[in-house]
Amino acid sequence: MTQNTTGAALRALGAALIFGACAAAPAHALTLKTQSIALPSSTRVFPGDGPGAKAANTYCLMCHSVGMVMNQPDLPKAAWLVEVNKMKNTFKAPIPDDQVPVIADYLESIKGKK
Repeated sequence: MTQNTTGAALRALGAALIFGACAAAPAHALTLKTQSIALPSSTRVFPGDGPGAKAANTYCLMCHSVGMVMNQPDLPKAAWLVEVNKMKNTFKAPIPDDQVPVIADYLESIKGKK
């Protein structure tokens, strides 16, 4: 057997063993229970009525409170752009591509380096 064939055979054997172990487990071994948690609520929104405030209120408040954002250090625009892109690309926030610079500009205007 070649190394690729051997590796594939070992992976298939491992999958079969795991599947067999799961299939042999009693049906009552896993019990799911509903849990409830109370999340803090807020009616506070980002100040202003321009495109940046509207974008921040639409996309940032899904996960963050205004207070959480306002407690961040003052950052230059480039750093805010990195942060907004991280939210979009790493954490999968549904921010449209064209709104990333709008939000970064807005955050820099309210929390930028002085």
